[in-house]
Amino acid sequence: MTTWLLALAGGYLLLVAAVYFYQPHLLFLPALPSRELTRTPADIDLVYEAVHLSTRDGVRLHGWWVGHPQPRGTILFFHGNAGNISHRLQTLRLFHELGYRSLIIDYRGYGQSGGKPSEQGLYADAEAAWRYLRQDRQLSSGEIVLSGRSLGAAVALYLAEQHRPRALIMESAFTSIPDMAAVHYGWLPVRWLSRYQFDNRQRIVRLDCPVLFVHATEDAIAPYEQGRELYQLASQPKQWLALNGGHNDAQLNDYQTYTRGLQAFLVRH
Repeated sequence: MTTWLLALAGGYLLLVAAVYFYQPHLLFLPALPSRELTRTPADIDLVYEAVHLSTRDGVRLHGWWVGHPQPRGTILFFHGNAGNISHRLQTLRLFHELGYRSLIIDYRGYGQSGGKPSEQGLYADAEAAWRYLRQDRQLSSGEIVLSGRSLGAAVALYLAEQHRPRALIMESAFTSIPDMAAVHYGWLPVRWLSRYQFDNRQRIVRLDCPVLFVHATEDAIAPYEQGRELYQLASQPKQWLALNGGHNDAQLNDYQTYTRGLQAFLVRH
């Protein structure tokens, strides 16, 4: 019995060590489904420009600028932890239909961007995108709306705390990476193991701009309750938009609710 318990304990410790060192591959998924850019905005009849940015730490990033003939404003969008910008064309189309120019970038290690992803690295990538809009496009902070989905919501919130944009849209947001890990890997000491924070709970109380929270009621990845907690912590003005569906399909399955909610928020703010 003692030998069996020691073997079990040893196996568990090996698993804990493996999870600790393998964390980057659990959180950052640029190859799911692929790093290859499979389409461009031109494939859905959007006129765009390829954008190449340099971060403060010397990483070269790739993105797209999608213009508009009569823009109501500009949206800087940050995608989730899997795939690349070519998998977000529907989002770019929606922004364009609502009357907005948009900038979308691939984080370091994603798509055609160089480098390897990390928490501080993604924040640096966001800063590079912000500088591009402020310096190259000559936009004021009050002309920029930040938007992020899932992991991208944490990146957008970081940037909003630093620069106070016109407004912020957080879709499928979680309270923190340790909180998320505790939900999905509760049989591991994940709060001790976590090498990443992306602490939205801490940042949301310091936010000083209008914010829209969008969350799917059946989200099995970023729990609905975590989104509600962030909403409760945020200061006014704030809005909540609930969608029917899951983490990856609610925006399409409940498209009318989603588009009308975004439009109402953007018109108001």
